[in-house]
Amino acid sequence: MSASILVVEDEPAISELVVLNLLQAGHRTMVAVSAEQALSLMRETLPDMILLDWMLPGMSGVEFARRIKADARTRAVPIIMLTARGEEQDKITGLDTGADDYITKPFSPRELNARIKAVLRRRAPMVAGEVVESMGLRLDPATHRVSGNDQMIELGPTEFRLLHFLMTHPERVHTRAQVLDHVWGNHVFVEDRTVDVHIRRLRRVLERTGHDVLIQTVRGSGYRFSAHAES
Repeated sequence: MSASILVVEDEPAISELVVLNLLQAGHRTMVAVSAEQALSLMRETLPDMILLDWMLPGMSGVEFARRIKADARTRAVPIIMLTARGEEQDKITGLDTGADDYITKPFSPRELNARIKAVLRRRAPMVAGEVVESMGLRLDPATHRVSGNDQMIELGPTEFRLLHFLMTHPERVHTRAQVLDHVWGNHVFVEDRTVDVHIRRLRRVLERTGHDVLIQTVRGSGYRFSAHAES
């Protein structure tokens, strides 16, 4: 499992230790020493997760978390709070801001890795790298293989990422802009209609096994992956 993780921590010793641990676990890292710097970084690239210190200079970690969760563009990014405050009320406050988990300092690398893995599996299944399957359609991100009813399906890299995103976020309607951000990246500038082209290509390939019907168009809204028939 490899993820892009933003570490927001103003203590160099802790930041360096956390980053080293993340790199050894195979993750990619960005580092900010303040909430303001983190917001600036996130305007360029959205991370898969944020490790957030509670006590920061300037804007606090709690206020930063509230701001992230109030913004439609960033609210889906999971947050793990890192703090020396271990009182129950502090934990409740941290979780009430929208944080997904809460780790009290000091913590072991093993505990941090386990918490990260659990939150990614729960909140960002596309990053978790696990096999996903629906109605006989199977996608394995580790081997980059797709099969339908035990027949191998050949997909290009973009169609593979598109199918992976849709299968790991089933029953939700995604606008073209949301698909672009998640599949192409929010730093890539392509037209919304690019999504339509790749959806058509993906459906054409899936027709052979009858799985094209799982990718549904929701008029005026976008696309949805669903095992239920359209009404």
